[in-house]
Amino acid sequence: GLQMRFGARHNHCYTSPVYREKVAIINRKLAERYSNHPAIIGWHISNEFGGECHCDKCRAAFREWLKEKYGTIENLNEKWWNDFWSHNYNDFEQIDPPSSLSDRGVHARNIDWQRFVTHQTADFMKHEISVVKSVSPNIPTTTNLMGFYPVLDYRELAKHIDFVSWDNYPAWRGDESDILSAVNTALTNDLMRSLKQKPFILMECTPSHVNWHTINKLKRPGRHNAFALQTVAHGSDGILYFQWRKSRGSSEKFHGAVVDHEGSENTRVFKEVSNLGARLKKLDEIVGTMTDAKVAMIYDWSNCWGLNDAQGFQKNNKKINETIRLWYKALWTRGIDVDIISPQDDFSKYKVIIDPMHYMVSCETGEKLKAFVKNGGSLLCTYTTAMVDEYDLCHLGGFPGAGLREVFGIWNEEIDTLFPEESNVIVDNNGTEFKCVDYCEIIHAESAKVLATYKQDFYSGMPAATVNDYGKGKAYYVAFRDTGDFADSIVGKILEEQDVKSNFDGSLPYGVSAHSRTDGENLYVFVENHTDSAQTVTTENKWTNVENGEIISEKINLNPLDVIVIKKKC
Repeated sequence: GLQMRFGARHNHCYTSPVYREKVAIINRKLAERYSNHPAIIGWHISNEFGGECHCDKCRAAFREWLKEKYGTIENLNEKWWNDFWSHNYNDFEQIDPPSSLSDRGVHARNIDWQRFVTHQTADFMKHEISVVKSVSPNIPTTTNLMGFYPVLDYRELAKHIDFVSWDNYPAWRGDESDILSAVNTALTNDLMRSLKQKPFILMECTPSHVNWHTINKLKRPGRHNAFALQTVAHGSDGILYFQWRKSRGSSEKFHGAVVDHEGSENTRVFKEVSNLGARLKKLDEIVGTMTDAKVAMIYDWSNCWGLNDAQGFQKNNKKINETIRLWYKALWTRGIDVDIISPQDDFSKYKVIIDPMHYMVSCETGEKLKAFVKNGGSLLCTYTTAMVDEYDLCHLGGFPGAGLREVFGIWNEEIDTLFPEESNVIVDNNGTEFKCVDYCEIIHAESAKVLATYKQDFYSGMPAATVNDYGKGKAYYVAFRDTGDFADSIVGKILEEQDVKSNFDGSLPYGVSAHSRTDGENLYVFVENHTDSAQTVTTENKWTNVENGEIISEKINLNPLDVIVIKKKC
């Protein structure tokens, strides 16, 4: 509600008709001047969409959006549960966006505001696209996304661009933590590819260091090559840079670039980029190929907004993304290709769906998950599953709601939130112990088989993990926050039951990954060594090295940070 002074990067209003008019003039003039130039292969619309505005026009637009969604103020009051704390409205004109200047206790309003911000951003982007398309209808459009950026639901933006692009600046420390950075990079690439189920472009990365990390460390020699080829392995058809030449002044003058202030091609970074470009030319046959994943993980922006806003559990850090990475790592280390999908996507192509911390589950999504299991799929969910519907209203009749209690065969009665210094111990049916932290749900096995129990506290001996046969499939429930070992164990069990294997048949030492793309005739596998030591993997198949045509069999030797791209007929 306070007007910012001139100069901020996102000092704009997407609702403003004047702003839209001026941007349209710029876009039209650019399109008219450059659309016939042979170097133009796409339009990049704006840059890193973000920010929100609370001006009178945006407040009015929010109210109109709510009218269209709810129809009547009585319906909105009911869905928002506004009887609580006397939040009822008599008219849509009384509604303001949540902010530091207003109450934030109506969680449904907070979530709807986030949805509206996405809607208004997408609407502005469509306005920009319509202008350039009116001049150059055959040139594709994109905008640079930012991975798991929490402010906007990228699935809504992805509907309106021709291809996805994104910006990736991981922190590489030059030690064992780089393996976890590689896991996170792979996961986010999979999300970007899955937004349109099409290849994407890495719009921004740095060939060396950035200028905005707390510690701005150089990429060690070979790291950028490994990072770039890993991105291609997970669906990218190109690697672009910010920036080409370092800015001479201001805040990004020390941000990495292809061309240094020195100005020549004689730097280490320039040579590494040049060598990478030569390698990418040898991989042209992979352009346009896709990933055929049999395993999916569900990620939903509305779910994150709802759970992070919930006043309960750990109030300030629910660790949703950390939990997703933990379960993804168990797949990554096995070389399993993964799609990161939404509740609205088609589940039928997958054998396994892993759905961590899916707190906000509509009845419609509950029916889809139920059908997935009933038809033979394996579903794994965790603590906080299906507690509320899409309006953030608690499901009645026992958690998990949305019809999933019978699918999992359990009842979640309570959830215990542990202090940071606390932990518990889980014991599986083989007597193996696992550490758990943060959350311990107290569940009752109804029709489910118990796989593990708690060892400590007043719920010692109660179920901590279960599996339930439902229709032709199985529903797994993990009631505690794992530290990684249990996830690795149970994921291996599920993959074996569903006969899901890596497209690379060989051994994968820790820190070596293998992920694939296919054109339907050829299978391309990227075997990547993310460690600082030489590694050897074995294989039973005969492969062809895509870059030099060499036949490879029995074993593959990888230097530190080495990547080899191999292929065989499907």
